[in-house]
Amino acid sequence: MVFHYRPGRKGEYAAEILDGFDGTIQVDAYGGYSHLATPKRTSGDPLRLAFCWAHGRRKLIKSQPKKGSPIVDEALLRIAALYKIEDSIRGCDPDHRRAIRQNLSRSLVDEFFTWLTAQAARVSRKSDLGEAMAYMLKRQDGFRLFLDDGCVDIDSNLVENAIRSPAMNRRNALFAGHDEGGRNWARFASLIGTCKMNGVEPYAYLRDLFISLANGHLAKDIDALMPWAYAQRISAS
Repeated sequence: MVFHYRPGRKGEYAAEILDGFDGTIQVDAYGGYSHLATPKRTSGDPLRLAFCWAHGRRKLIKSQPKKGSPIVDEALLRIAALYKIEDSIRGCDPDHRRAIRQNLSRSLVDEFFTWLTAQAARVSRKSDLGEAMAYMLKRQDGFRLFLDDGCVDIDSNLVENAIRSPAMNRRNALFAGHDEGGRNWARFASLIGTCKMNGVEPYAYLRDLFISLANGHLAKDIDALMPWAYAQRISAS
């Protein structure tokens, strides 16, 4: 897991970080990413933007009037069916996930967008519900990407959970330090986040890391200092 620090959220920073990368990125609908998927991208081929179903679902829920909406209820049931399939293949290898999605999820997604298109024609585009449906219909290709790539998740919840604590700290540190301090923070956040992904207790890992560095650990052997290598040593001991 890698965190990058930049002094703002401009699209140019995303382009800088992803310079030379070709492939798929999982995003929300923030406009700063859209230019990365166009032929105008100067640092590589246009990227494929995989959109987050959790964001689409959330927008539908927020659009629901107090008295409820049969359209929203039906949409949530259809999305829940997709998540039930995802739960059954969580942690499986990419080829298996893709195969299951092709066999089980693709038809559900096709039916969902056919149904959503029909419902959108009945609702004012200017209403909250109309806007929520338009959000998903406009980005339909991106919502479908997970079907063809087993490495892509149905949503970005894993990332959102990982950035929740750093995002909260960002406000606390708004006027503290210097940009270099922000870059140092990103490095430590990357190590700590990677520890959590590998089931490693961050404090124990950092203590071991600093002891190894103080004892003259060679820079060429840096791979041995990574959180996953530490996890393997602990498991073997």
